[in-house]
Amino acid sequence: MNDKKLVEEITSMEDDFSRWYTDVVKKAELTDYSSVRGCMILRPYGYAIWENVQADLDRRFKACGHENVMMPLFIPESLLQKEKDHVEGFAPEVAWITHGGGEKLTERMCVRPTSETLFCEHYAHVVQSYRDLPKLYNQWCSVVRWEKTTRPFLRTMEFLWQEGHTIHETEEDATKETLRMLDVYADFCEQSLAIPVIKGRKTEKEQFAGAKATYTIEAMMHDGKALQSGTSHFFGDGFARAFDIKFTGRDNTLQYPFQTSWGMSTRIIGAIIMTHGDDSGLVLPPAVAPTQLVIIPVAAHKPGVTEKARELKARLESRFRVKIDETDNSPGWKFAEYEMKGVPLRLEIGPRDIEKNQCVVVRRDNREKTFVSLDDLENEIDRLLLELHDGLYKKALERREKMTYTATSFEEIKELAENSPGFIKAMWCGDRACEDRLKEEAGVTSRCMPFSEQPVSDCCVCCGKKAEKLVVWGKAY
Repeated sequence: MNDKKLVEEITSMEDDFSRWYTDVVKKAELTDYSSVRGCMILRPYGYAIWENVQADLDRRFKACGHENVMMPLFIPESLLQKEKDHVEGFAPEVAWITHGGGEKLTERMCVRPTSETLFCEHYAHVVQSYRDLPKLYNQWCSVVRWEKTTRPFLRTMEFLWQEGHTIHETEEDATKETLRMLDVYADFCEQSLAIPVIKGRKTEKEQFAGAKATYTIEAMMHDGKALQSGTSHFFGDGFARAFDIKFTGRDNTLQYPFQTSWGMSTRIIGAIIMTHGDDSGLVLPPAVAPTQLVIIPVAAHKPGVTEKARELKARLESRFRVKIDETDNSPGWKFAEYEMKGVPLRLEIGPRDIEKNQCVVVRRDNREKTFVSLDDLENEIDRLLLELHDGLYKKALERREKMTYTATSFEEIKELAENSPGFIKAMWCGDRACEDRLKEEAGVTSRCMPFSEQPVSDCCVCCGKKAEKLVVWGKAY
């Protein structure tokens, strides 16, 4: 064995969750710091997770009929100014370009914080008739928002994402699309990432700048805080009117179309880390893990061990993402290294295993060992990966249920917010003043008005007046 030191210790999440998160991101080699303030370097392992997220979502979008496009990086100020609510909502986060090639620009441009205005300009050129509708577009790109405080994945000045943009003949079609894409996000989180989410509508205060309605999926992290994991927006015909997008309808009259947009970003990697990780590091759901199975030869110096490990890799790599570690680090070091990197399964093979025509497979989530016959290896790996995913989902759901509370008075929600991390279900009258007071005095924000929850009382948790809207409140990233 060489003198390479064993895997560095990670701060316990119970001692300091913020430090634990930073340790995991750095020591699992997901990101590195950059000399550009607030921007992260995505290292190969971190980018590989994003590539798997991207590939999974891209398949889902294309199955829904969406096509990928690419819009410019820059937006002229005059274009951004066309939709009043939109520009006001993004103004504090916009990065402006004033010079190019040493000369002052006649009109300054911003680096895109989002691309609604660019899509609208394009729609005005290509949509003339109802026969041109719908346009179902998606863009994979980076955007820039001038954040004051940043954390890797969760909030950075530049980040990767996808932004879907669609335009429709009728309000009904656009509304259906908005909710359809919210369902796509929820299904992706639950079926691919093993993250349970709550679907609901944002309050007017929290909705996207320029939207008529914003819908969200909210996930609970290990520390009880919420993470907004994906959003879908219904724009009505507001942007179409601002950008003078008109089409000739079926009745031969000029009409305004209806639009949507929806997005998910690299912050979903932060959600994976904070939902499933433990004190040993990452725990990655199999669907997006860069390596699903790592093969560790045990007593590799003995005849036939390394050869058998290579044979197994060659056999398995057509069905799984497989890696073999033939370095001269000790097995113990390797076990700790791949635990920290969250590899779902570890396969150990040594001389005794070869004699018995078996191997040992260890699950990352619960460290459960299974002796597997080499004759049925592929099916057993399939089964164990599925069980691991289901185990991660069940554990996260149980945690969310355990850390979800109900409040019926202002004092109760304040006490829960201070002493019981998690989600709080409470009624709201719909008054912005009550929402503001809950944020200022209880420290909670409205996460969403969930689709599937029943009222918990008749009165607003803040003012005591009649209320019909149940809201999930919480502290959030």
